[in-house]
Amino acid sequence: MQTPLFIQIVLACLLGGLLSVAAAALVMFGLPRKWLTFTVSFSTGLLLATATLNLLPEALESGLSPHTAFPLLLGGILTFFILEKLALWRHTHGGAGDTDSHQDDHQCDDHTHSHHHRHGAADGHGETLLILVGDGFHNFTDGLLIAAAFLADPALGWSTTLAIIAHEVPQEAGDFAILLAAGWKRGRALFWNGMSSLTAVGGGILGYFALDGARNWIPIIITVAASSFLYIAIADLMPRLKRETQSVGWHGLLLAAGIAVVAFGSAHSH
Repeated sequence: MQTPLFIQIVLACLLGGLLSVAAAALVMFGLPRKWLTFTVSFSTGLLLATATLNLLPEALESGLSPHTAFPLLLGGILTFFILEKLALWRHTHGGAGDTDSHQDDHQCDDHTHSHHHRHGAADGHGETLLILVGDGFHNFTDGLLIAAAFLADPALGWSTTLAIIAHEVPQEAGDFAILLAAGWKRGRALFWNGMSSLTAVGGGILGYFALDGARNWIPIIITVAASSFLYIAIADLMPRLKRETQSVGWHGLLLAAGIAVVAFGSAHSH
């Protein structure tokens, strides 16, 4: 018996938020930092492939004309750029993965120290509040996108969720670094990052009820999702991969693996 669509959306939003926070905490508090840069490579492949092989074809097959879809895609990319510049939609990963990947130590003191200098007054309450509010808004948007993808096709919904989980890990790690540099205890940083991630559930629930009665909007939301994935991959992740000088072969392999996962999944679902 198939799980009701509403339950799938809520579960996907919970997984998208909590798993990414847990994985980021594991990397920041225990695993070698090079694992974080490997996550960036895999995420880049997932985002690029999900946008171009899954989301955009689905939007076009749902009836959106190319003359509507591609201007909307362009507008979405520019809008996310403007929102990020205004700090209303955070996705810069800061220095979370900029630390030299060959440093395998399990402590994050030097890392958070360098992060503090990159971000200026990281110890101010305004900055830490802005981080959590911006992250919450971004997760809420992710929830809306997940709901639209599930309403179009459950298989598309789960592939979109996978891409969101992967690309959230470096961002959440960056958030941890800023909060720790501001003097927060690990438990407090983990709790508030987790609470911020739960806004995705609100976005998913709102998206389900709002879009279920307005199915003609689903291709538009899916195209916006594609624009956000492309923006994150090209503006945030790929420039960081260009700076990687260690384990280049592994980075290339993981990027290809991310693309392969989506390509195989798309062929199988169709």
